[in-house]
Amino acid sequence: MNTLAAPPVGALRQFSDLPGPRGVPVFGNLLQMDSTRVHQQVEAWCEEYGPLFKLTLGKRRLVVVGDHELINAVLRDRPDGFQRSNRLQDISREMGMSSGLFISNGEVWKRQRRMVMAGFDPVHVKRYHPFLQRVAERLVGRWQVAAREGRRIELQADLMRFTVDAVAGLAFGEDVNTLQSDEDVIQQHLNRIFPMLFSRIFKLLPTWRWWPSAEDRALSRSVAEVQVAVQGFIAKARERMAANPALREEPTNLLEAMIVAADEPGSGIDDEQVAGNVLTMLLAGEDTTANTLAWMIWLLWTHPEAMARAREEVDRVCAGAALPSLEQLGALDYLDACAHETMRLRPVAPINTLQAVRDTRIADVQIEAGMIVMAVMRRDAISEHHLANAAAFDPDRWLADAKQAGAAKRLSMPFGAGPRICPGRYLALMEIKLAMAALLRHFDIAAVDTPDGAAPREHLQLSMGPVGLTMRLRPRG
Repeated sequence: MNTLAAPPVGALRQFSDLPGPRGVPVFGNLLQMDSTRVHQQVEAWCEEYGPLFKLTLGKRRLVVVGDHELINAVLRDRPDGFQRSNRLQDISREMGMSSGLFISNGEVWKRQRRMVMAGFDPVHVKRYHPFLQRVAERLVGRWQVAAREGRRIELQADLMRFTVDAVAGLAFGEDVNTLQSDEDVIQQHLNRIFPMLFSRIFKLLPTWRWWPSAEDRALSRSVAEVQVAVQGFIAKARERMAANPALREEPTNLLEAMIVAADEPGSGIDDEQVAGNVLTMLLAGEDTTANTLAWMIWLLWTHPEAMARAREEVDRVCAGAALPSLEQLGALDYLDACAHETMRLRPVAPINTLQAVRDTRIADVQIEAGMIVMAVMRRDAISEHHLANAAAFDPDRWLADAKQAGAAKRLSMPFGAGPRICPGRYLALMEIKLAMAALLRHFDIAAVDTPDGAAPREHLQLSMGPVGLTMRLRPRG
């Protein structure tokens, strides 16, 4: 049996020995769970029952882990000790989604990881900076129109246009340009997939199989439309590479780099798996980065001193440039700290659910093969027991001495940890810093608020975002 902590002094605790909220027959704790705020529920239960407790969802048994050191050990014990849950795989495939890196396990995951990491290598990503600048220029243009008209900007919708355009261009060589169009068909389809996937994971019965609702039928159409778009991206990339064999030596986008890696002898990768990773990049690249940007804008708005300092840095580093060059982007240290502090306080992946591949233990708790483990990613990162002034938005903690900055880094794991750490983290940070530099360089923010004026509610749909944020801008100068 594998172990993830020092051997316990006494006997191992079994699932039945663990504390946890009382459930009801048949359903267990399922009726208590709100999938849109389950991260907040398990954070609260950690305070009541401790960092290791149990939940039952119908027949499914979950061990919830809220200790950052144990979570780090679990995440690093992948893919051999833990994997994505079989339920996630089954529901994704039933929805018609190709198997990409996000849901794959075992040897399939290992083969795909080599391919995807080749595409997300920082050297490759840096090459795409000029295109990313053009997308940022379009975002500025869109917001200039809204500023002149005095119109409120639906913050996440516009940021998702930015991230879709960025991902499609950088990853697939496609200029979809939703920022300069009122049509957002692909974005509407993408926005439907992740929420439905997440909600189905928490359902006791697969009612969509027997009595599909209008929403279920719309999901099927959306998945089909997105898959057609994905196949089109791959076909065009292969046509370009056939016409210009030099692209195999120097790919111009991530899709071409993945195709080169997939075509290597013995790679074990086919076009279906390439398609799965194209879809993964579209879904994950749109939602997670856009939500992080929305949270960051709101946090800076509510902390005007930090906003002023970030603006001063952007103006100083960019000098006479409208947008930062690649070198200037790397010099925006305070803006980078603001991004990391945002991800500590408002991580878009506040829970991570895994399945044990083999019998193991977490601390003094026996974990049987097949059992589900839910990692509560934010709990320790915002705890005064682990970090001074933990509830405050304080970007300086990331620029402080090595001890303080190191503590924050150990506690905050927005991109995960271990072998399955998010391969797109470098690209995500580049997008975040460039979009924020574009905002601060060109606009004064008049307001960032919700309809009722309260702090935005956290809403979890696989990715956790703010509800109802709008922004009003004024052109600078």
